[in-house]
Amino acid sequence: MPEHEARGWASAAHWAPLALTVLSAGLLAILAPLVIWLMHRQRSWLVDVNAKEALNFQITLVIAYVVGAILTVVLVGFLVLLAALVCSFVFGIQGAMAASRGEAYRYPISIRFVK
Repeated sequence: MPEHEARGWASAAHWAPLALTVLSAGLLAILAPLVIWLMHRQRSWLVDVNAKEALNFQITLVIAYVVGAILTVVLVGFLVLLAALVCSFVFGIQGAMAASRGEAYRYPISIRFVK
């Protein structure tokens, strides 16, 4: 895969979940990095690393959203949900920018489920 194409797919693995978060309240955000990773992981190390990292972050966010939703009963959950949403956008934008420069990005807050 040419370098410019790899950078595009790697960047898309970070940008697409942001768009899907807006469109689906975060429910479908996990799909974009999963599909990109499955389709292109063997064609480019850059796409493999970035899409896998974005996928792990989206899985971590799903867990945070579930915990936040449960904790809304005691009102603390709204803070958890807000923090997860802010982290989603800030770290997602940082990841997309790093990937577009050809760098592997590591999310500061992420459980690495997929190795």
